[in-house]
Amino acid sequence: MMEPAFNSSGGSGPELIEVRIGEQRYAIDIMAVREIRGWTASTPLPHAPPHVLGMINLRGAVLPVVDLGARLGMGVTKADSSAVVVVAHIIDRQIGLLVDAVCDILSIPDGALQPTPEVGSGEAAGYVRGVMTTDDGIVSVLSLDDIFGGEVREAA
Repeated sequence: MMEPAFNSSGGSGPELIEVRIGEQRYAIDIMAVREIRGWTASTPLPHAPPHVLGMINLRGAVLPVVDLGARLGMGVTKADSSAVVVVAHIIDRQIGLLVDAVCDILSIPDGALQPTPEVGSGEAAGYVRGVMTTDDGIVSVLSLDDIFGGEVREAA
């Protein structure tokens, strides 16, 4: 399993890609990101879950595209020319993640990653590895392996 090495003691932490879904900001381990591309219309998959938008051709390889906001329960992302697809390596597959925008590259300074607050179901804490504050607000650091792990294993 590809897990980021969030080190809160000694040295600088890993780099993250900050994305926006609606008004919320999330971060993804930069080592999981393979490329960032503009939205391309996808071909629907029959009987796919609602957050699976379909599949696209990525240089000859068929790539599933998932609405990350819908998967996180944050509402549907408008799939248009302003949307972005982040191609990420999750467990042993590449998946396109539809987001509203890619905002920045962040580094986690020593001690900046805080535990996810305990609220509601344990599922939320499983999706978020931790939170950090920036000058622009709070950013939730996502665990893509935990968010999509079951789906990727079922597809194998």
